[in-house]
Amino acid sequence: MDATALHYENQKLVQQLEAQKSEMHVLEAKFKELRNEQSSYDNTLISLDKMWNQLVDDLILLGVRFGGGLNNLPALDHEELSEESIQSCPSEEIFLFMLLKSNNYGKKDDNSMLEFAEEDLALRRSATLALMRSLQEAIAAQQARSEYLSLALNGEKSNEDVVVALQNHNDHLKEVVGNVREAISIVNEKHKRYLDEIEAFKSGYSKELQEIKHLSGELEETMAELEESRRKMVILQLQRHGGSLMNMSGPNDVNSAVLADKSSDKNMGWGDLKDAVEEAKTLAGDRLFELHETQEDNFILSKQLEDLQGQLKDDNYIFTSKPYTILSDQLHHLNAEIERYKGLVEVLQNDKNQFLQREKEMCAKGESVNNIKQSITAYEAKIEELEHQILKSMAEKNDLEIKVEESLQDSGKKDFKDEIHVMAAALSKEMEMMENQLNRSKDAASEALALREEAESLRTLLAKKISEQKEISDRYNAQVSEIKSLKELIETLEKENQELEFIVDMYGKECSESRTITEIKESENRARKQAEYLRTSLEEHSLELRVKAANEAETACQRRLCIAEAELEELRTDVDASERSRCSGTQGGNKN
Repeated sequence: MDATALHYENQKLVQQLEAQKSEMHVLEAKFKELRNEQSSYDNTLISLDKMWNQLVDDLILLGVRFGGGLNNLPALDHEELSEESIQSCPSEEIFLFMLLKSNNYGKKDDNSMLEFAEEDLALRRSATLALMRSLQEAIAAQQARSEYLSLALNGEKSNEDVVVALQNHNDHLKEVVGNVREAISIVNEKHKRYLDEIEAFKSGYSKELQEIKHLSGELEETMAELEESRRKMVILQLQRHGGSLMNMSGPNDVNSAVLADKSSDKNMGWGDLKDAVEEAKTLAGDRLFELHETQEDNFILSKQLEDLQGQLKDDNYIFTSKPYTILSDQLHHLNAEIERYKGLVEVLQNDKNQFLQREKEMCAKGESVNNIKQSITAYEAKIEELEHQILKSMAEKNDLEIKVEESLQDSGKKDFKDEIHVMAAALSKEMEMMENQLNRSKDAASEALALREEAESLRTLLAKKISEQKEISDRYNAQVSEIKSLKELIETLEKENQELEFIVDMYGKECSESRTITEIKESENRARKQAEYLRTSLEEHSLELRVKAANEAETACQRRLCIAEAELEELRTDVDASERSRCSGTQGGNKN
């Protein structure tokens, strides 16, 4: 009866154990479902947080690009949540807690939790709106400066206002470049910090792999030792029960051989044997149950180990892991920054081409001014020669008058007197013509003097423009040095980008297929080509806004030169006419 009751209790315990196992499987299924839901919530949180952080970063960098201050640059360092603060939060409120990014969580009721969430969301929203307002103010200030500069360059302002506007714009550009450098330095610090975190993650990942291998080896050894110990225990128990049976059967045989008439002792031996057999059966059933339970535990552990190894070998698990997503986000952000700097370099390239073209035009105009100077000196020499000829002709006229008077006194003939009178009248007419020509020559000489003075003023203006051109060239050299420094910064950024891509490539070699490796290599080649293009385009730069004032002055000088050329042409025609009249006068005098 004891053996049957014990067997019945064992069966009841087995049934209860099976019921508990089924309940445990149901709870495990529910737990997996809840964990999947939590992972989907985590993915939603990660995407939302990425977009929000990207919006904040874009607002800050655009504000710096449009001339904003450096007050918002510390916001680029986003606050990270600590594991202690997350562990102190209830599981049903982790999503909201991580979205709010607050480390000041405490035990709150529903109303206080709602107020806490509203306050934190309002705080983060107000910070984002403040960044947007600062960006709008920076854009409005940039538009106002551009409008004022365009008005100054279109001739609506004086030259002093143009110079002041250009100087202010130059100072603003220097300030913007300094702010951009500061932002780039902060971004470089973030990249270095991310590289350190990636290195720490790689070292931790390798340590975890080694620890998993070590634990798997220890688990296999423990399983083998457990199996061996169980096998030895079963053998020992069977041997112990078998020895007791032999000890119990030996005295019964002796008693049957010596005392054959004692049937009661024989019946007692068979009863003990039956009890021992029943006890051995119950013990074997218990050991068999323990063996099945151990096999189930081993099966569960092996399944968990396979799941863990599958997760480590699964590409999707790696691609959806937080370190990999952070690396990919940083890579996309670096590519976006490279595209932005590429656009700026293209603008600077166009400005440089325009500046070189304007410089060539200024050189050509300077050569034309030198030619005009040479022609003016030639005309001055011709005017001096003409004045000398006029003085010579006046002296000849005086000699002729003296000779005519002497001939009138000496001759007494009437015919000769008439002829002399005719000659005197012709000579007087020629003298009037010579006087008119002399007056015209004097006017031409005065005009030549005026042109000489104007040429001197043009020389001074040209010297001033040359000095301005030298100053602009000095500024251009300063800008070239700044561009070189920016080029060095961009090269460092590209090197860090290449290091990041190299790390991602190594990570992909460990945890991804060959197809993804080729894609990463192609993207790396594209990034290198873009970097080469940036290097070549950064070697060229222009300063169109600074050259516009010089171009305006140059056009005014060109107009004056055109007017001077027209006046020189008129003077040339006057000189030619005076030479023709002088030649005709000398020929008439020779004939007479």
